[in-house]
Amino acid sequence: MGLVAEFEIHCEALPLTGVAADVSEATLILELQFNHGNRPLFLVTARGGPQRDLEHALSAAHDVERWTFIGQAEDTRRYQIRPALSFEEQLGDEIDELTGLKALATAEAIIERIEVRDYGWNQTGWFASRNAFTDFSHFWQHNASFQLRRLTQDGETEPPGEGLTDRQHEALRTAYELGYFDIPRRTSLEDVATELDLSASSVSERLRRAQTQLIEETVAPTWPPLST
Repeated sequence: MGLVAEFEIHCEALPLTGVAADVSEATLILELQFNHGNRPLFLVTARGGPQRDLEHALSAAHDVERWTFIGQAEDTRRYQIRPALSFEEQLGDEIDELTGLKALATAEAIIERIEVRDYGWNQTGWFASRNAFTDFSHFWQHNASFQLRRLTQDGETEPPGEGLTDRQHEALRTAYELGYFDIPRRTSLEDVATELDLSASSVSERLRRAQTQLIEETVAPTWPPLST
């Protein structure tokens, strides 16, 4: 079964981050149109922010060869942009593995949303398998900074933690509110057990299972496999 991931790539060398920095009040959604040779056209949907400021930023951007205003509906504007640089030229000084960058273009994945920010790209993507996602995330962990925001199986809409049972939710919340996870701890496992009217061993097992579930849903998919 495939995965749906929302994540941030922190790399200021990514295309159009300078434009996003210059017009921080605007939301810039980027689509890549790959049917125009080696350099895909950029299709940008801009919402909010002064139109004049955005277009001035596009004209001044070092990674924009030329841009064309396509149309507008209320405060949403559409642009077609021809990049001045290939991805290899744009990221060459920042990325250690250019061959790996090329491989991402053929990954078993569909990136359906890219929001350009001043620090990089926020993305949502569909991945055919956990291995496909792992390869993708490991590349950006090694070459830039990768922060996972949400990871679910396709067909699911729940945020992380929805795989927990009601009892696991209750145990985590009670332990948290009583200060069991504070440093230093403000309460003991026995106190949490008393609050839940359970034995300490039952609460310990329930907390471990809940923590394992949260790790498997969030950070574990981004970890490289242990060498054997």
